[in-house]
Amino acid sequence: MTNSAFHATRVDTHQHLWTEQLLDALAARERLPFVTRDDGTAIVHCAGEQAYAIDLSTEAPANRRVLTQDDGLDLALIAPSSPIGMEALPRDEARELIEAHLTGIDEAGERFQPWGPVALDRPDPGDVDELLARGCIGITLPAGALGGSDDLDEVEPLIARVTELDAVLFIHPGPGLGARTHAPALTEPVWWPAMTDYIAQMQAAWLTFAALVRPRHPRLRVVFALLAGGAPLLSERLVSRGGPAIELRDPHTFYETSSFGRGAIAALAELVGADQLVYGSDRPVVEPTATEWDRILQANAARLTADRTRLTARPNARSTTVAA
Repeated sequence: MTNSAFHATRVDTHQHLWTEQLLDALAARERLPFVTRDDGTAIVHCAGEQAYAIDLSTEAPANRRVLTQDDGLDLALIAPSSPIGMEALPRDEARELIEAHLTGIDEAGERFQPWGPVALDRPDPGDVDELLARGCIGITLPAGALGGSDDLDEVEPLIARVTELDAVLFIHPGPGLGARTHAPALTEPVWWPAMTDYIAQMQAAWLTFAALVRPRHPRLRVVFALLAGGAPLLSERLVSRGGPAIELRDPHTFYETSSFGRGAIAALAELVGADQLVYGSDRPVVEPTATEWDRILQANAARLTADRTRLTARPNARSTTVAA
């Protein structure tokens, strides 16, 4: 790598990449979450959801790089698939999967940069320092880790450290520590968790953040995946039920747009301000639908992450490790 830096101008804040390193680590497990393989396909098994298949050829980094270029993007930010629950595993197990995830992204090429997942078991603020030192764009937490005041108490030291380092926090659907999960019903549609559990988790996380985190950390930059499940649209109902009035036009709170179209994007832009919306595709989970908002949102995402974006000057993946 050279020492020159390139600042991306069009950024996708929300993609996933199932690298060989992560799939190998999951395939070595005997408990959920784990992976089985069959003729070029990896089957992911996790608690609370039906197993789903991953086409390994499609997920090859070379193919994903081409797709990123075809989408006109400079950079795709890669989040862990938090719904599988790897951050909520016992600490050593969580850190093993986190290390595999990060190593795979580091070796996938400069078009990709990872969000840094943190183990929720015995959370250590030092993990935040390590993740940023190895080139993560920011820190990610599953929404279930912000499900209420008790959950917040567990992760408050992590959030405080993110704030101190002026990093960005990304909230993505996924279970918190000790979350109860139900066995997936075979009669449920595949889309059911995304429209129920994920939305509920994001709304609870937004409410916890707005009511409890923001007053403690007024300058923390945070991004909520999938428009926080539409939670800002509930602000009037919140007040009518005795909750606090929320400053919706908060310049440090951002909303990522994956899985939503122009109607929802326009509605939230009017409420929170267009500058607070950032582009996210959620590839390969969904195929994004182009809208007239894309260029604006991609530019917003580039400005948000400019201080951490180094496409040709990221630290060597092997210089710092988070493995247990």
